[in-house]
Amino acid sequence: MENLNSVLLIITIVEALWLIGLTVWFVKIFTHYRRLSGNSKGNLDEVLNKILDQEKLNKDAIIKITQEIKNIIKEGKTHIKRLGLVRFNPFNETGGDSSFSLGLVDDNLNGVVITGLHARERTRVYVKPIKEGVSKYELSKEEVKVIKQVIE
Repeated sequence: MENLNSVLLIITIVEALWLIGLTVWFVKIFTHYRRLSGNSKGNLDEVLNKILDQEKLNKDAIIKITQEIKNIIKEGKTHIKRLGLVRFNPFNETGGDSSFSLGLVDDNLNGVVITGLHARERTRVYVKPIKEGVSKYELSKEEVKVIKQVIE
């Protein structure tokens, strides 16, 4: 009889531990479900469908943003990014380096060289296009120097 009571006591303790373990496991699952559903009154399917819909919108937005970035990078190659300046004195009768050559090019080495020649009575300005780092017009030594500045 004593053996039977001790066996029943052991079985009861095992069952109690089993129930406690199941209760803890259930509380964890229930808490996780509540966290997933955001404590809203909707069921888990509705919550997951909202998440999937939002994920699709995010994916579409990322694709648009990526395309815009590619367009900006492509367009940015045509903006003036390099410049060089050389000041010089082309005539002995004037003082100082009042004349200049200014080179402005983009990443493709396309742009212009602007040269201002200052004399006593007037200033003349010349603009020569640059295509891929070369001008089809004859260049002065100062203009060649400024193109080398912007290319390097």
